[in-house]
Amino acid sequence: MANFPRPEAEIKALAQSIINGLSGDGNTYFPNPPVMPADLQALLDTFVSSDNAQVVAQAEAQQATETKHAALEELTIAMRSVLRYAENTVQGNSAKLATLGWSGKAEPSPLETPGQPRLLEAPKQGQGWLRLDWKAPAEGGVPTFYRIERRKLPSGSWEVAGTSLATEATLNNQERGKEWEYRVVAINKAGEGEPSNTTAAVL
Repeated sequence: MANFPRPEAEIKALAQSIINGLSGDGNTYFPNPPVMPADLQALLDTFVSSDNAQVVAQAEAQQATETKHAALEELTIAMRSVLRYAENTVQGNSAKLATLGWSGKAEPSPLETPGQPRLLEAPKQGQGWLRLDWKAPAEGGVPTFYRIERRKLPSGSWEVAGTSLATEATLNNQERGKEWEYRVVAINKAGEGEPSNTTAAVL
């Protein structure tokens, strides 16, 4: 047994075949169909008319959308031209530009030094190496990079152990048999922030 078609074009073709068959030789085989050929033809005509109307409506909608986008583009170009003229005319005076619903360019805010890195820890370590990770500062400017410092316990001087662009780093070739203390400092062009908490490791 054949399967009823799903594509609209095939449905229309089958409908027409049924109508033709019921109106021709099929009239002898199927004398009392539940829907008469004339009624099927009316239903098919209604569908075809609706289908054609949808095609026309879609084309009109596409044209309307393209027309709207073109109008918006022209409006935007004109507005930008007026605003550039206004900015140049009053030399960016925000009070005067406010009459146009516009404002001058905001003064760049000064760069802040970073805050204190948080929650420094050494989750993994081995002979002569360790992995450090920490959280970015919750306050202050955005760090450009982090300087990792270390010192020998109990009272050594702090020295640079490495740098990192991320909030983690693996330090290799650390002197073994020593107890080290580590900390991290966030740095940007404005300066450096307060050192993080410290964490100790024996490598």
